[in-house]
Amino acid sequence: MKSFMKEFKEFISKGSVMDMAVGIIIGGAFTAIVSSLVDDMIMPLLSLLTGGFDFTKLSVELGSGEGAATLNYGMFIAAIINFLLIALVIFCLIKALNKMKDKVVKKEEESPTTKVCIYCKSEIDIAATRCPHCTSELDV
Repeated sequence: MKSFMKEFKEFISKGSVMDMAVGIIIGGAFTAIVSSLVDDMIMPLLSLLTGGFDFTKLSVELGSGEGAATLNYGMFIAAIINFLLIALVIFCLIKALNKMKDKVVKKEEESPTTKVCIYCKSEIDIAATRCPHCTSELDV
């Protein structure tokens, strides 16, 4: 049992688990923002386009009387729009991050890693202060 607890403690204290926890918390907050965007901005705009019709109120009564069950398919439409917006925003964020990452990698690949010794004309490491071939001291 002690080895299990030790293993669990090591698992929890790993950076990747903490990163995942932070991601889940931020994801929850992000979902609230997008839900508000859908409910408070996009759905009212859609209702304007449809002549004041509120999608979220679309439903079918499955019985009669005051306590009859209702099938709220308008809320389902709002949930689909919510999901699509979250997916779109995440796609755009990941695409932008990948583009920035590609620029950094490309810049690293383009920067020179070697230079030519001014004395013996051999190719040497860019950070070298002394040529390994002719042992001349190089100006930095």
